[in-house]
Amino acid sequence: MSSSRKVVELFYDVVSPYSWLAFEVLCRYRNVWNIELKFKPAYLAGVMHGSGNRPPGMVPNKFHYMTTDLKRLSNYFGVHLSPPSNAFEAMFEKGTLNAMRFVTAVAEKEKEGDMLVERVSRELWKRIWSTDQDITQPASLTEAGLKAGLSANEVEEILTLSKSQPIKDKLKSVTEEALEHKCFGFPCTVCYVNGKTEVFFGSDRFELMAYCIGEKWVGPQPANPTAKM
Repeated sequence: MSSSRKVVELFYDVVSPYSWLAFEVLCRYRNVWNIELKFKPAYLAGVMHGSGNRPPGMVPNKFHYMTTDLKRLSNYFGVHLSPPSNAFEAMFEKGTLNAMRFVTAVAEKEKEGDMLVERVSRELWKRIWSTDQDITQPASLTEAGLKAGLSANEVEEILTLSKSQPIKDKLKSVTEEALEHKCFGFPCTVCYVNGKTEVFFGSDRFELMAYCIGEKWVGPQPANPTAKM
């Protein structure tokens, strides 16, 4: 195995429950695998539009399957997934544009490391995909930010920053970056190893990812590799 750390980028949007699963797995493996994990908050609706894809929630049979699938995955991954009471409204009518601008603003303010980006993203996922709460209103983003460890003043600054043109442009540019990798949905994980770029879609490709980057996969909960459904 090469001594140099392999760069792994995760493109995600908190509207996607499968992105939450991939996010938690990569967070668990960042100190197990020899990787440098980089979070890439982006806008899924923009990727869908740019790639000509159609969300699974817009296809009745896929939506029905997804509901059942998430229940199984919640136990397997050890992530408390509970779809919102009106998933269609949360995902397609309300959307996550404001939330992802908020996360982008957090990333812009956080000069060293990505601990706050990780915590804020997780709190937003919890709100929409665990406790059935809003993530579109300033008060909702404020609550998520405070729970993530931001001060009231920091949250206010980030809310203001999230409405600025540079942050809007940043979210757009990261979304376009995902499309440059031929991304068609989230989660999209891009691995850079020995001069090669490997792109993986979904939260069920970790075994193959490990093989391609020369690491060992021991299941979604490496601290408890014998965990079963």
